[in-house]
Amino acid sequence: MTSREVILREMGLTPIWVNRARAVEAPSSELPAPAVVADPEPSLEPQQSAADREAAIANLSWDELIASIATCTACKLCKTRTNTVPGVGDRSPSWMVIGEAPGENEDKQGEPFVGKAGQLLDALLAAVGKKRGDGVYIANVIKCRPPGNRNPEPDEIAACAPYLSRQISLAQPKLLLATGKFAAQTLLNCDDTVGAMRALPEADSQRDGVPIVVTFHPSYLLRSPLEKAKAWDDLVKAKALVA
Repeated sequence: MTSREVILREMGLTPIWVNRARAVEAPSSELPAPAVVADPEPSLEPQQSAADREAAIANLSWDELIASIATCTACKLCKTRTNTVPGVGDRSPSWMVIGEAPGENEDKQGEPFVGKAGQLLDALLAAVGKKRGDGVYIANVIKCRPPGNRNPEPDEIAACAPYLSRQISLAQPKLLLATGKFAAQTLLNCDDTVGAMRALPEADSQRDGVPIVVTFHPSYLLRSPLEKAKAWDDLVKAKALVA
């Protein structure tokens, strides 16, 4: 302590205030550490044009397609999924059943149409002599579960559309069974109701020459059992088309 500080203390004039402008800069070791900047959130699929991505998917084999779906980040659903749900069954089928999107059980198991809706679908198929995995391939328009089982959004459907197109191209089914509004609208490229699409003439219910039969989604039939009679009519129609 300097003599000046001793005198000032004796006079009751302490503490001594230091002019900040004249304060000596703190040693570098005492400076606060720089803030840690978190890594940015992973971006969605790299900057690849929609046309280039579609062209690349159109050349994938079955196994390459399944692998591509498993690592897809083309839409926001990749951030909330547990498992992708590419499809299951006979890869050279007579029938290809198209659903809308995975639900909670499908997201957990990675397979479409499991749980009560899947059991009902299997029962409906069995009633017309069809069986999952034996002449039947089952897929969804959307390969990842929308949070809370909400309806799929247009950008999500668009992101998955090349995958569905390639599945149909690889499978070459004799018939497409569209279950539910979003499946039917995607295959027919329209915005009609399920009732209106079920009533379309055969000439207007095709995709690249493959007939499309529109019916109700099994989960809807569980809520509206009286509509099962109409679903039965749809399946009888489908069976007649490929007999």
